[in-house]
Amino acid sequence: MTGAAGAKPPRRRNTAPPREAVLAAAMASIAERGLERLTMAGLGREVGMSSGHLLYYFHSKDELLLQTLEWSEEQLGMDRRAALGRQVPVRTRLDAYVDLYVPAGPRDPHWALWLELWNRSHAVDEPARARLLDIELSWHRDLVALLVEGASRGELRAVDADRFATRLRALLDGFSTHVAMALPGSERSQVLTQIGEFLDESLG
Repeated sequence: MTGAAGAKPPRRRNTAPPREAVLAAAMASIAERGLERLTMAGLGREVGMSSGHLLYYFHSKDELLLQTLEWSEEQLGMDRRAALGRQVPVRTRLDAYVDLYVPAGPRDPHWALWLELWNRSHAVDEPARARLLDIELSWHRDLVALLVEGASRGELRAVDADRFATRLRALLDGFSTHVAMALPGSERSQVLTQIGEFLDESLG
């Protein structure tokens, strides 16, 4: 009978934190201390789980990192859709796309994850590589749609949108890697200026 003298209180269940809380904590840890210092044990302490529990849910550190990247991309995707859906000139939205693409600066946590996972991609299974490719394709599709819209409105020079988007993203990847690695002469403001000049020359 509930409340009877001497009865033991019900044992509290040890529930795991929501998946998003774990992924957000992983991203915050990478931003604060760097990817190389992220450990399952340290992350477990932050979210109140043992490293064994984390491995039970994520199976491996690589899977945890990949899910963290996917979660971060979901946030970026919402920002990108909002920016590209604004009622402003296509060229302005193209600048917003570039601004979201290029790292915020050296050791940007999102780009640190991105570079690390692509570096490991040769050692992961095909489904994991396909998930990385899905992220690439979401950026590509949005860029192609923007280029097509700009040409149809007469705001941008007409180009082969798929081909131009492939080349532009290769340019963005190269510049972004330089920003993330803090290579000399690759400050973010300089990179954005160079990309803007390239877009004006190619699409103006």
